[in-house]
Amino acid sequence: MSFNALALVLIAGLIHACWNIAAKKAGGDARFATFTGLVMAVVWAPLGIWLGIEELPRWGLTEWLVLCASALLHTVYYVTLLRGYRKADLTVVYPLARGSGPLLSSLVAVVLLGEQISALGLAGIAGVVGGVFLIAGGPGLWRASHEPSKRQRVRKGMIYGLLTGAFIASYTVVDGYAVKLLLMSPILLDYIGNFVRLVFLLPTVLRDVPAAAVLWRRQWKYALVVGIISPVSYVLVLYAMKTAPLSHVAPAREVSMLFAALLGGHLLGEGERKLRLLGAACIGAGVMALALG
Repeated sequence: MSFNALALVLIAGLIHACWNIAAKKAGGDARFATFTGLVMAVVWAPLGIWLGIEELPRWGLTEWLVLCASALLHTVYYVTLLRGYRKADLTVVYPLARGSGPLLSSLVAVVLLGEQISALGLAGIAGVVGGVFLIAGGPGLWRASHEPSKRQRVRKGMIYGLLTGAFIASYTVVDGYAVKLLLMSPILLDYIGNFVRLVFLLPTVLRDVPAAAVLWRRQWKYALVVGIISPVSYVLVLYAMKTAPLSHVAPAREVSMLFAALLGGHLLGEGERKLRLLGAACIGAGVMALALG
C-alpha cells in the first residue's frame, strides 16, 4: 500500500472514530440516521452538483444498480450500528464491527476479485483482528458474558457488532467494485447514494413528525457532526481503494480503533485502558505490516 493511500486511511480513521462517538452519544435510531442524511444532502450539495453535472450523464444501468445496492447496504449497516449503540457499549459493538468487517472484506477480495496478499499482509490482518478483540475486552469479554449483571448487554453488543461487521464487509466490496472497476467517483457514489438511503429512512420521520421534531431538538448537534464529517472519512477510504488493494485498505481502516480506544474510553467511561492500549498497539503494528506488504 502506497504512502498516499496509507495517509488517506489514517486521516479517515480519526474522523471515523470521532463521528462514531458522536453517534453513540446521540443515542439515536433510524430517525437520527435520517437527520444525518438530510444534513449531508444540504451541506455537501454544492460539491455534489458540481461533480454530478459532468459525470452522471455517463452512468449506465450497471452504475445505478451498484449505487442502489451500496445505498441499501449502507442504510441497513447504519441502522444496525445505531441500534447496537442503544443496546450495548460502544467499546463492545464498535470493535467487533470494525474487526469482523475487514476480515470478511479481505477474504472476498482475495477469493472473488482475485487480489493477491503476502504473508506479511496476512500477519497484518491477524494483528488488526487480534487488536480489535483486545479492545473489545479480550478474555474479559467472555468472562463478562457469564456475569448475570452484564451477560445480556455484552451478548447484545457481540451480536450487533458482528452483524454490523457483515454489512461493513458487504458495502466495502460493492463500493470497491464501483470505484476500482466501474471507475465511479467516490464522492458521487457516497453523495448520490445518500439520497437513495433517505428514500428508505424518511418514512421513519414522516410517520410521526411531532415526535421526530422533539428528537431533532435533542440530537441536532450530533446530527450536524455526523452529517458533515462522516462522508469525508468514507470518501477518503474510497479514494484509497482506487490505488491500493481492497484486501489491504479494508483492514487498515481499523486504525480508527487506535483513536476510538482512547477517545471512547475517556469520553464514555467504557473498558479497561491498559488492555485497550495493548489492542491499539496490535492494530498499529498490523496496519504497518499491511502498508509494507
